[in-house]
Amino acid sequence: MIRARFRMTLSADIWPSEVSTSFPEATLRLLTGVPKGDRALELGEVRSPDPKTVTEAIRSHPDITAYEELYCDDVRAIGQYEADERSLYEFLWESSLPPEFPIIVEDGDMKFEITATQAQFEAFGAALDGMDQQYELLTLVHTDEQDQLLTDRQREHLIVAHNHGYFEVPRESTLAEVADALNVDTSSASETIRRAANRIIEDFIVTRDQ
Repeated sequence: MIRARFRMTLSADIWPSEVSTSFPEATLRLLTGVPKGDRALELGEVRSPDPKTVTEAIRSHPDITAYEELYCDDVRAIGQYEADERSLYEFLWESSLPPEFPIIVEDGDMKFEITATQAQFEAFGAALDGMDQQYELLTLVHTDEQDQLLTDRQREHLIVAHNHGYFEVPRESTLAEVADALNVDTSSASETIRRAANRIIEDFIVTRDQ
């Protein structure tokens, strides 16, 4: 199996590009999305120093309908909405690959991941080459289902740390807070996260050097 991460420049005339370029300091995260007739029903997150202003820009965009705010604080907001624009992930369905969430949009660029067989990956690459959009392959990792890159414990620690903003710059949580969320002591959390991060870095470096 292949796990790959891409960055794609979005068309300037679609709402995620318009909103993200208007607020370049914001991160838009598509958490999930499903087709609903000729529209898409989506759950999206905004991370920004001023999320309320960004969500108002989304709500008022002509391509967005039925926006409902589910959560908002000083740095983060979550909303459910219908969108006329589905191209953020529709091309994944057309290539027979399910979209993997979250899909991230920042300053007009979209980042997304896929998991595919070699044949699917080649077909997906060919489909991307046939599109009139710029894209970049950020990472490419070959995995063996019998030899997972991370243990379940390492994966859990990384997911919790990521969800708590531990890897953000600046950090949004301390190691102690991540350890509390995992119900483990701080030294155990530190060691597991360190080993998991080293394993990913080593695998990435080896892959890129091949």
